[in-house]
Amino acid sequence: MERIASANISQPEIQRSWNIATIAKPPWANYSHSGKLERLILQLGQGKGKFSEITGIPRSIGCIGNNEFILRREPLSVERIKEIIREFYFANGRELYLTNYDSVEYLISVARHAAAIGIKEVYAVVRIKDIEKIIPEDDVRVIVELEYSKENLKKLKELKWVHGALIMIEPEQYAEFIKSKPEFDGEVYVDLLYPGSLRHLKFNVIEVKRVHSATANKYHDCLAGTLTITADGYALPCPLLRNFIVGDAKRETVKQLRRKKRLKNFWKLTKDGIEECKLCPFKYLCHDCRALEYQASGDIFGIEYCNLEF
Repeated sequence: MERIASANISQPEIQRSWNIATIAKPPWANYSHSGKLERLILQLGQGKGKFSEITGIPRSIGCIGNNEFILRREPLSVERIKEIIREFYFANGRELYLTNYDSVEYLISVARHAAAIGIKEVYAVVRIKDIEKIIPEDDVRVIVELEYSKENLKKLKELKWVHGALIMIEPEQYAEFIKSKPEFDGEVYVDLLYPGSLRHLKFNVIEVKRVHSATANKYHDCLAGTLTITADGYALPCPLLRNFIVGDAKRETVKQLRRKKRLKNFWKLTKDGIEECKLCPFKYLCHDCRALEYQASGDIFGIEYCNLEF
């Protein structure tokens, strides 16, 4: 995973920096993609996160965070959740992100099960207010989720055992955050909060969007290899693309879902497939969050957050 030292958001010179794994994009955005299933984002409940499906989710990495969604039918049973994890394992899946829990005890029990059957990377994303309920588990990578504040950074300092921190930051707070003394050695995922439109953007969007993926000309840097299954069993290309259902995990296996043409079309959605991006010289260097664009413009091919307009 590439380490990013700066985002050019009015960042001052510092001697010791945070261990920033990624800024404003999922940690896999710089990977090379193969066209195969790479990760499963499995939601375990309606969720109790800060942002909701109704009020809008302005997070740059809301995909691996805890939000609040509407369940449109009965949630998946515990047995089906475990079956899905086994199916993912036999489909050679490597990264499992567990989010949107209603019960932290259930979250950890599912994470423990996934690690026990051999999933290589099991990530449990836990809100900081629930972290005291967690006992460190072997082979489970806990990511603590928090809003940026001095109080929360003080709590983070004590969490020496967690794998990483997903920190929600308002753009104007970023310079203050990066100047603060890093007393946490785990990975940090900077989850920038986007305004409703480009007009209110207060950071260098081109610098923040920059990716280094050798396959960006063939695969979408974020969606490629990703399958999401909601708590009520709908299969999606992204947790935040709620209106783009590609299958039903209540009656279809992971093997069947990963072969869906509609899902693979999202995996292959490069900037060449977006009319207003295809002539841009930076198209393969620009991270592309379709969920943020869709939320802002109502168009899955929208480019609300682009100030180049080629």
